[in-house]
Amino acid sequence: MKVLITPRGFANYGLEQVRYMESKGISVHYNNTGKAYSKEEFHKLAADADAIIVGVDIVDRELMDKCPKLKVICKFGVGTDNIDLDCAKEKGIFVGRTVGSNSKAVAEHVVALMFADAKNVYSTITEVKEHQWNKPTGQEVSGKTLGIIGFGMIGKDIATFANGLSMKVYAYDAFEITDEVAREYHVEKKSLEEIISESDYISLHVPLLDSTKNMISTEEFKKMKKDACLINAARGGIVDEEALYEALVNKDIRSAYFDVYSSEPPAADDRLIKLDNFFLTPHTAARTIESEKRTCQMSTEIIVEHLLG
Repeated sequence: MKVLITPRGFANYGLEQVRYMESKGISVHYNNTGKAYSKEEFHKLAADADAIIVGVDIVDRELMDKCPKLKVICKFGVGTDNIDLDCAKEKGIFVGRTVGSNSKAVAEHVVALMFADAKNVYSTITEVKEHQWNKPTGQEVSGKTLGIIGFGMIGKDIATFANGLSMKVYAYDAFEITDEVAREYHVEKKSLEEIISESDYISLHVPLLDSTKNMISTEEFKKMKKDACLINAARGGIVDEEALYEALVNKDIRSAYFDVYSSEPPAADDRLIKLDNFFLTPHTAARTIESEKRTCQMSTEIIVEHLLG
């Protein structure tokens, strides 16, 4: 049996898990190139695989049709928008996710982005390196309202951190948030509309589905506070980026901090990333030493369980 591992994190943090799989009689091919596989490389390596641990590589019908032995796909993370779930189900291929392995890493990244916004961290460090010594006045996050859209494990971890910062925390989810959960995480249950209109910081944590594509667009920006900050560490495509550009240029909202984008990396002439009130990190929210190790271990467990029982 062969397992193909495409995420580069395994070469740095998952070699113990590689050895464990090999001790079970599994042949393991992991990505130690230091860069992402091309589509052609990925398809060639996957052709005889019984299982694949995949990051952002596209696992569509074209790929699965070339993999007659494929039994298991494990997402190195949570979001499965790069995997054709209907095709996998049709072919009887199990799809697993490493739920919770990186939730604290993403939650900490969101908090870091809030502080970067509140304290003008990026702009002032950049100015000092350019031999300027300006002193803009920031603000405190304490006492501000944080609206969390999508209250899964990441949303819950963010709420825990925000409570420690003395923020008021609102939460919304497409699925019911029980009173017990709301009390446990000290959040107020709010509608999507209430979070959009009442929050100082809005943090998105929903999957990319047909129902969530461009869920934040012109109408939503018009309802936000003028000094609101929008944070997206979920998926590119959830926010209408054309509408975001107009909202930032017209000062409908103060700022936006993203870790994801509709096209990664963005084009060199992308006008949104050139704005001084839009900030983009390169999809690194989930990438910490600790989360990489946890994800390697959890994905290995899923593979071994579903290949060997």
